[in-house]
Amino acid sequence: MSEDKINKMQEKINLIFSDCEVCEVVSQALAEDPEQILKMLLVSSLRGRGGAGFPTSLKWKFARQAPGDRKFVIVNADEGEPGTFKDREILEKVPYKVFAGMAICAHTIGAREGFIYLRGEYNYMRKTLEEQIQDFHNKIAGKLDFVIKIVSGAGAYVCGEETALIESMEGKRGEPRNKPPYPVTAGYLGCPTVVNNVETLVYVTMIMKMGPQHFASLGTQHSRGAKVFSISGDTPIPGIYELELGMSLAEFVELFGDGDTKAVQVGGAGGFCVPRKKFTETIIGFEGVPTGGSMMLFNSTRSMYNVLHNYLDFFCEESCGQCTPCRVGCQQLRKGIEEVKNHSLKPVHLDVLKKMTDTMRYASKCGLGQSVPNSFNSIIDNFREEIIF
Repeated sequence: MSEDKINKMQEKINLIFSDCEVCEVVSQALAEDPEQILKMLLVSSLRGRGGAGFPTSLKWKFARQAPGDRKFVIVNADEGEPGTFKDREILEKVPYKVFAGMAICAHTIGAREGFIYLRGEYNYMRKTLEEQIQDFHNKIAGKLDFVIKIVSGAGAYVCGEETALIESMEGKRGEPRNKPPYPVTAGYLGCPTVVNNVETLVYVTMIMKMGPQHFASLGTQHSRGAKVFSISGDTPIPGIYELELGMSLAEFVELFGDGDTKAVQVGGAGGFCVPRKKFTETIIGFEGVPTGGSMMLFNSTRSMYNVLHNYLDFFCEESCGQCTPCRVGCQQLRKGIEEVKNHSLKPVHLDVLKKMTDTMRYASKCGLGQSVPNSFNSIIDNFREEIIF
């Protein structure tokens, strides 16, 4: 029954994986004044689908207004968040929609060069993508002076952060930059640069095809449109699904849960762990819990201590080590819950650790250290008994 309901919901939306003649969309966009494209994106209320949710129209506007003869468009395909595999599916099934979104962005901001920063583990698709890119170049030849290339990442989670990604592209160690300046004014090679998620650019293509009003009619006032979710964990129907934003977690669990869901991790390791008692009041969207796409369901057989420890193992491994709050903080959090679990420290020590996460949130240089408190505090607050006993 749930599968039938889900299929009907996806048929209603059907934006990401629907058929689309991208050359017609690109030609239509090239006939538009760049300012008109910015207005269309503004009307659509499209926000970045990588997790941060920055308004796409504003990002493009800032890059367009930035002085400089050389500008770049970069696709962030460094999909390293645990539990997220939507961008891989998009690149395998509808890559031309991504290329079209890049071309539309290039026309809007005045760029002639674009890059797909491809996760190292996705290199198996690089040859196919390069052939498809060449075919796309042939189709837009004479219409737009724009070339797309692929750059491979080296497996670092932190390179999903846009400035660390740019550092990596420049041949440096993948570490976040101080901001400001932001990439839209001083990005790749010091030039104005737009960095967008794979999914964001596909939605740009579809907005150009179907109109901004259609996209804005989906979702809620604060979370317009749809979203592609990577659903995994204790669910009978794992996979990739496109759903409207604004759904409550209670509705989500009714569709995808196994009947015994006690928690949902929204947004991967850096996201929030929502307990059963808060499913009804929690909205999947920017007015509730935003997500880059990862939705992990846990039932009563799962130890939330093990889940948290696994996340902290991940963060300790993936921290670039550049700033002390993140580098040392991740290690101390892991050590702290281990000592509380084996009764070397009293349960009250968890409150000390929570205070330390405040420092991490405000003093860490990038989103990695700033997001560690999300999963840590939400699990400690809602499943403290599983950490203590």
